[in-house]
Amino acid sequence: MKMTPFRLTAVLALLVSPAISAAADYPEHPISMIVPFAAGGPTDVVARSLANEMGKVLKQTVVVENKTGAGGTLAAGYVASSKPDGYTIFLHHTGMATAPALYSKLRYDPLKSFEYIGEVVDVPMTLMARSDLPPNTFKEFVDYAKANGDKINLANAGPGAVSQLCGSLLQQAMGVKFTTVPFQGTGPAMTALMGKQVDVLCDQTTQTLPHIAAGDLKFYGVTTPERLKQLPDAPTLDEQGLKGFDVKVWHGLYAAKGTSPEAIGKLNEALKVALKAPAFVDRMEKLGAQIVSEDRQTPESLQKWLQAEVAKWGPVLKAENISVN
Repeated sequence: MKMTPFRLTAVLALLVSPAISAAADYPEHPISMIVPFAAGGPTDVVARSLANEMGKVLKQTVVVENKTGAGGTLAAGYVASSKPDGYTIFLHHTGMATAPALYSKLRYDPLKSFEYIGEVVDVPMTLMARSDLPPNTFKEFVDYAKANGDKINLANAGPGAVSQLCGSLLQQAMGVKFTTVPFQGTGPAMTALMGKQVDVLCDQTTQTLPHIAAGDLKFYGVTTPERLKQLPDAPTLDEQGLKGFDVKVWHGLYAAKGTSPEAIGKLNEALKVALKAPAFVDRMEKLGAQIVSEDRQTPESLQKWLQAEVAKWGPVLKAENISVN
């Protein structure tokens, strides 16, 4: 039977209308926000605060699910292979950019397997030392490091962790070589530092601010070019001679490749509103986390930033001969 233009149009409308309706009604049930690290950790704290505020905007519960293992790659692979319907989103940090250089057999491509929703927060790092390490200032630490070299134990949270990246750049910038001691996360690394089992650690302000306030560890400086609002009198490493030194933990929000533009648009709008919510702003300020500027809260900005970070950290990891498999 020959189909008239009118009938063809009607058939096409019937085929397309359910998809349009689904996009218009999104979200119709709870959304899962996948976090690649353990509950209670720095990224998880950001995720739970963000999920709560985004849920209010979307009028659906956003449930945080922790899928740990393999430096975040298990969770990333899970999201990449999930149904691209907007009901599974992914909060990850700088590890999204280091994975290609660390893992030779990824189940996904960080640059091609996801849709981008937007950047979230940056968390500066701080350089800390055990309380009885002789140097009291960063200048004294530089002299001490050059005199003692590999006698100094530098803790980190394992290959590819931002604490490890920070330590690698620190050694390169100072022209020294420490003995690195990897742990299964910054929590155990901090415990070892507090217990004077290791000497030095780069760690996020989300974990170090209480120790800085208490004075139970030595604090040598901030790893970002700008001083922290929470520590206005604390000099940065850049100010103290390591020009251009800039290491921070940045966070981005993603969905599986193929998620509809309509769903991404609603998620992005919810993200932008959440980042202005007083409760979220207050929580991040107390953690020392910095909410990104509005121009960075877009899918386009996150995509460009991830591309730049992959290009930045790949050579650093290769120069240090750091890989997982």
